Amino acid sequence: MPTTCSLCTTPGGALVFQGGGFRVIRAQEEGFPAFYRVVWNAHVAEFSDLCLADRTLCMAAVNVVELALREHLQPAKINLAALGNVVPHLHWHVIARFDWDSHFPAPVWGQPLRTPDAMALASIRTRLEAVEHAIRRELAELPLAV
Repeated sequence: MPTTCSLCTTPGGALVFQGGGFRVIRAQEEGFPAFYRVVWNAHVAEFSDLCLADRTLCMAAVNVVELALREHLQPAKINLAALGNVVPHLHWHVIARFDWDSHFPAPVWGQPLRTPDAMALASIRTRLEAVEHAIRRELAELPLAV
């Protein structure tokens, strides 16, 4: 494990679930309260570095997070990304997007298009506990997740 990898040395955000092969964190991204990451625990750079069983488990975890966000927040879109250009440690971004968010429909890493809707952001934040409860419940039922 490289000691310079931030995802090897820190959780990477607010820990929602810790499983045998991965963890789910809520990222601390200003203006995007429903921004989650599925982080593979072992230091690998690419999805193809995982064996078939681990790839299946990883994508099942991404699916659980996406479904919880859709069910509890009804976003306009879910963005999935596994870039790893800045932090070359396998992690999937699972981001609930709303037509009122500061960047929509552009990527969250682009330039803002409008001022964030403070009331809408506050409403999302009040529902995150339910989202995270659903994520923990569903992930605990995945084979090999605990």
